[in-house]
Amino acid sequence: MPIVRAEENPAPYNSLVREFVMKMPAGGGYSTSSMANSRLRNAVSTENSKLLVNLTEATPSYCSEATFLVLLKTLSTLQSQGVLTLTPQTLAALKPSGQPDGTGIWGRWNANGPGTARLFYELGLGRNFTELPRAIPGDFLKIFWNDGIGATEHGHSVIFLGTEEKNGVHHLRFWSSNIPGGYGEKSVPLSRIHRLLFSRLEHPENINRPIPHTDSYLSSLERRSSSSSEMSDQCGILR
Repeated sequence: MPIVRAEENPAPYNSLVREFVMKMPAGGGYSTSSMANSRLRNAVSTENSKLLVNLTEATPSYCSEATFLVLLKTLSTLQSQGVLTLTPQTLAALKPSGQPDGTGIWGRWNANGPGTARLFYELGLGRNFTELPRAIPGDFLKIFWNDGIGATEHGHSVIFLGTEEKNGVHHLRFWSSNIPGGYGEKSVPLSRIHRLLFSRLEHPENINRPIPHTDSYLSSLERRSSSSSEMSDQCGILR
């Protein structure tokens, strides 16, 4: 596997993200149960200061778990290539252990609302944007199925794969853990989607930056809704 360097192209890690999407197990079932969370915890470990991700361990699964595992596998590979150093503090912080919404790295990623985008903005991992024409396969993506952001939302954490036409209807292609089958690709009409929020990994080295233990914005979204303008401000969304 070639070493990926940030200066080589404007989306240097998207191809690596797509590679791990292709390596993820297929199916396995969709579940948000305590068993699924336990399997997620078992899938992520450290040994000799290395981040280890067992992709076959985390089944059944759910959407934010699926995309988080892809992020972790990308970081693990960059570490093994010598491109990325992960501090002991970061290695500990990357382990999902049931953190509530807004707490720690996993608690941010798994939160209602723009969890991934907020984490990217806090750490400086890469850009956040909403315009589909800017998207490149391998971007992380939060799909909003309704107008709610936070407590009233209905959303989906996915990896963007592109667009396609089916019977004259414009569709969005993505990979995630989807109901009911689990890991796999899916294509849905763009007309079903109310809002898109893309996050592109550009500076994985910033995963080592310190952040507050709990993000008050994300933790509040368990109980309230956010506006699109507040979300833009909290996530530094490009306009």
